[in-house]
Amino acid sequence: MSSLSDYIEQYIMEKLAAAGGAVELQRNELAARFNCVPSQINYVISTRFTRERGFIVESRRGGGGYIRILRIQLPEENKLLTELDHFVGSQISQRQAEDIIYRLANDGIINTREMAILLSILDRQTLDMRLPERDMWRARLLKAALMGLIKHVTKGGYDDDL
Repeated sequence: MSSLSDYIEQYIMEKLAAAGGAVELQRNELAARFNCVPSQINYVISTRFTRERGFIVESRRGGGGYIRILRIQLPEENKLLTELDHFVGSQISQRQAEDIIYRLANDGIINTREMAILLSILDRQTLDMRLPERDMWRARLLKAALMGLIKHVTKGGYDDDL
């Protein structure tokens, strides 16, 4: 069974799709719609609408306050590779890496099989070492894998010629 957070996320995603990638919402209206406290809405937005997952969130509190969520469009191959290199940096947490991987899968850049492989390779159980070395290795592996996959996908898609 899905959690309340899943329902809230799904509702916001549907609103985003209907609005073409940008939506402005009222925190209190969402809380009333889902019969929850406004902090539950804050939780969903702060954990599921992150930059790693491809969103920009702006908010203003108080009377007439709003939450504006914008879907970030992925750039062309060369710019995407540069942005991934910059965004991942020299180290990345497991959660941030997972968010990037889920976003690329949702946007069709990688397929579900590649997503599963990347998630298992970058898991803290696989990278059995202490921090910060684990996050440094995770960043290096993520960048290398994504750069190879993105170059392959943009050169003709998913085929079995490897």
